[in-house]
Order: sequence, then C-alpha cells, then structure tokens
Amino acid sequence: MNIPKALTIAGSDSGGGAGIQADIKTFQELDVYGMSALTSVTAQNTLGVQGVHSLPVPFVAQQIESVFADLRPDAVKTGMLFSSEIIAEVARQAARHRIDKLVIDPVMIAKGGASLLQSEAVTALVQQLLPLALVVTPNIPEAEVMTGCPIHSLADRKEAAKRIHDYGPAYVIVKGGHDAGSDTVTDLVYDGRGFTELAGPRVDTVHSHGTGCTFSAALTAELAKGKDVLSAARTARDFVQAALTDALGIGGGQGPTNHWAYRRQKGVSV
Repeated sequence: MNIPKALTIAGSDSGGGAGIQADIKTFQELDVYGMSALTSVTAQNTLGVQGVHSLPVPFVAQQIESVFADLRPDAVKTGMLFSSEIIAEVARQAARHRIDKLVIDPVMIAKGGASLLQSEAVTALVQQLLPLALVVTPNIPEAEVMTGCPIHSLADRKEAAKRIHDYGPAYVIVKGGHDAGSDTVTDLVYDGRGFTELAGPRVDTVHSHGTGCTFSAALTAELAKGKDVLSAARTARDFVQAALTDALGIGGGQGPTNHWAYRRQKGVSV
C-alpha cells in the first residue's frame, strides 16, 4: 500500500494555529502521513508571540536525516526557518536528498507583527533555498521583502512573481490575502511562462491565524499524492477558503483557521 508522506521543516506554534501543528493537521485532513523537523519553538497564542527559541542547527539536521533514513517523504515544505544558519543546513539537506518536490513558505512575520525570520536570513533564503524549490508561496508583504519593491496592484504582484521566479523556483504563488482593497482574494500562480489567477470571495474574519502555513501544507500534501502544481494549488485554495468560512471562533485575538472544515464541507473522505 503506497501511503503518501510529507515532511514539514518549520517552527512549533504552542497555540496550535500555525507552524508544524497547522501543517500536520492539514496533512492528516488530506489523507497524507505527516512528519516534522522542528527548527524553532515559540510561546504563542492568539494574542501574539511571547517568545522564540531556535533549536541547534545539528539537531535540525539530525531530525531531517532520521526521517529520510526510514520514511522518505514524497514532498517537503519549509516554514519558519528563523536564521541563515538553519537555512543553509536545510538547503544542504535538500540538495543531498535530492528533494524534487520542495515547497518554500517564506515565513517572515507572524500575524501579530512578531518577526519570525532574522533580517540577514532573507538573503540566505533567496540565494540558497529558492533555487532548489519547486514552489515558493509568499504573501504580499513577503514578496515585497524578497524583491525590495512595493506592491500596490495586481500588475505589481506579477512583476514581483517574475523577479522571484528569477531566483530559481519553478513556480511562484503570490497570495492575495493582504490585498485589503478588494472583496475578492486572488492568488497568483506564475510558472515562468504565464499567470493563472485563483480567486475566491474574501472572508471577513479575525480567525485567520495560520492561513499561510495551511495553504503551503495543503499544496505539499497534494504534491505528495502526485498532483501537478496547479491542481495542488487549487485544492490548497479551496482548503483555506473552507477553513476561513467555517471559523472556530476560539481565542481572544487572531484566532486559528478551522482545519477540519474542508473535509466536513465535502461530506466525504478526500
């Protein structure tokens, strides 16, 4: 029996809404066996991030090595990497294990504004990791940081996608959730030749913590199952739309998305 497997290399969110917790929940809901290699642990809830502790680089490497020695994943995603040293090690591991389905979620800032990536690590991310990626999934603020250009329009996003694609990934998905001036959220997929727009209605909710992690995890899960990038992106878009529409309504601040909403809305195993 061929069980699709996915590995997340990311930080831990003690509040359960983002990070490896969101990734594992998403993998499970999409019938993919999930594994994790922690890069950092956070003290975090819906009100914000109270503390961040980065794990030693050799231990990050040891976790990845352990997974590949016995449970080789069909797809891998990265989330919060925090430092240039961790990024360099993850890039080394990706090259060593010849990961061909690598999804990079360039986690930089938490919903509450806390920095989750050291400033000097952005260069390492762009130069060392993006050339190894199948897909990179920045939101608008992350795309601005990665390109050094302000984004105010869809045309700006397209230009940013082209610039990010020049860094080496095969596909760039610039997510549209931060484009607050529209009632429609449009995720822009660029493959180096043309653009595909994946759109859906904006959901007016404060319960959106972990949407970026969840989107990239759903994308990774579908890639692990053998789907092509565009099909995987469509499912990831639908998964997040369901998670926002059917809010859990827990916590006193930026609440988490509902990771079981997609399966419940479909009414059958996915």
